[in-house]
Amino acid sequence: MAQTRRIPVVAGVLLAAGGGRRLGGRPKALLEHRGRPLVEHAARALRDGGCGPVHVVIGAAAPEVRARADLAGYTVSENPAWEEGMGSSLRAGLAALDGGEVDAALVLLVDQPGIGAEAVARVRSACRSRSALAAASYDGERGHPVLFGADRWADIRAGAVGDQGARAYLRAHRDAVVLVDCSDVARPFDIDTAQDLKHLE
Repeated sequence: MAQTRRIPVVAGVLLAAGGGRRLGGRPKALLEHRGRPLVEHAARALRDGGCGPVHVVIGAAAPEVRARADLAGYTVSENPAWEEGMGSSLRAGLAALDGGEVDAALVLLVDQPGIGAEAVARVRSACRSRSALAAASYDGERGHPVLFGADRWADIRAGAVGDQGARAYLRAHRDAVVLVDCSDVARPFDIDTAQDLKHLE
């Protein structure tokens, strides 16, 4: 009898530690969107898109984020080095998954509320093995979310410094990246400056 193929376990990793320096020091996790903090919307997108477990990395104003955001059902950890940039949060998020039965991590940024569960599910479906490497694309340009097979985590962590995150790794392995078109289901804008706040409802 043929063996049934095991469905890969894809964890969600939400990077939500930023302090919003260009927003006058307003932590991005706590920006309100549809009446709730951004961190809740992003965590739900990961869960509803089929990721589990979902790991949320917070940093700036961590006690306030824990108090104001409903993060029940998610694993939350604090990155004490969040001021170093996104790279430190990516390292923390991947390190938290070590030793588990997870085949891949799907990474989402808290400040992209135009990316929801549909885009997460599409990129998640690109996971075929522990060496998977995939990313959403928008009009042919690579964007988020990004999926990293567990066999790649050590190398990604080694290169995740400053605000670069996995950018250098993805550039070096561009031929291996499976691009998943999400242009019809998501909008990849960032909430970086005061002008960007118009995207929030």
